[in-house]
Amino acid sequence: MAAMYEHDGDSASTGSLPHDAPFLLEPDDAPGSPAPADDAHDVLSFEGPEKTLEVCFMPGAGDTRGCRALTRPQLDGILAEARCSILSQTSNQHLDAYVLSESSLFVYAHKVVVKTCGRTTLLRCMRKLLSVATRPARAGGLGLVLEWVGYSRKNYNFPADQPAPHGSFDEELAYLKAHRDDVNHEAFDGSGYVLGPLTGDHWFVYVADQCERPAASATERTLNVMMFDLPEDVTAHFHLQEGEADLKEAGKAMTARAGLRALVPAGASNLDAHGFAPCGYSMNALCFESYTTVHVTPERECSYASFETNTALKSYASLVKNVLAVFKPRRVVLTLFADEAGLRELPRSALFDGLPRLDINGLGSYVRNDLSSMQVKSDCVCMMANYGFLGAPGA
Repeated sequence: MAAMYEHDGDSASTGSLPHDAPFLLEPDDAPGSPAPADDAHDVLSFEGPEKTLEVCFMPGAGDTRGCRALTRPQLDGILAEARCSILSQTSNQHLDAYVLSESSLFVYAHKVVVKTCGRTTLLRCMRKLLSVATRPARAGGLGLVLEWVGYSRKNYNFPADQPAPHGSFDEELAYLKAHRDDVNHEAFDGSGYVLGPLTGDHWFVYVADQCERPAASATERTLNVMMFDLPEDVTAHFHLQEGEADLKEAGKAMTARAGLRALVPAGASNLDAHGFAPCGYSMNALCFESYTTVHVTPERECSYASFETNTALKSYASLVKNVLAVFKPRRVVLTLFADEAGLRELPRSALFDGLPRLDINGLGSYVRNDLSSMQVKSDCVCMMANYGFLGAPGA
């Protein structure tokens, strides 16, 4: 039986939905339609935490360039389904990174990662991406073979503002299940999971795994630091200042005054930052096969920052502490998505279960309130931890 619950209007099911579960599109939520215009209400309730979609394809099949053979018009069409657009791009020999109007896109030869925030419709882009990527070359596609799909997000702060199919995790699962008869049916026949306390911050994960390669060959891991309730001395860095009319130049200035370059690997030579008017910030940085991405929503009513990287470190403790020292949040959610073989490369002290307390010099301490860990499918592990700011000693 499916375990049902509801928290702040964002419900989820940890079980399966009926095959014939209905999913109806509202006229205003038609694929590719523009996002609703911002107004004063939107500023007070902007959904900073990102939805993340990762789609992986089998190496050695199809176009030798893999997903990097996708043309700009094809990418634009895919992103239009999610209600976002490309603002800038940086590349190296391993991947292409795009700053979007709402977060980021990363394109590898055999993997695509899309992160979107606000009222975007991320899941709607999946069918078009899969159609273009897996269609035979003779039919204008890339001839790739689907191997793995993952979708994840934190529970919403403002669930009532989300358009279909993102009103709840139940609705998202229903949308995915409704397409199980598609050509790429494997992508829509996965399982949904929930980590974390249902009465607080928790994390939804969906995985459809068709990978048949040995588990030991995959050692990837992705760390995400979601930070809430930022102090004004931090958010001030991400508001446009006098004379900052060029948003690319503004992004560079925000990077410098916030000290974000220190959070990027020393070998990173591709740093692409973008400011927003009147406030806001996005940045992608590349270092060999890894990316680092930072996004900031500085409005006082819904201040939020995220830091994510798939850099394979031996320990993430120092990195997490450095990130917290820069942003000084009151509340923190850490997540780690990793292949089981990748976790075996890490000592226990590098993981959340070995970090019950994070002491930040000159700032204070963060104490872990709860920890969740789950093995998803056969070789993927998800971890989540919530931390609260304890303050400085004697404060």
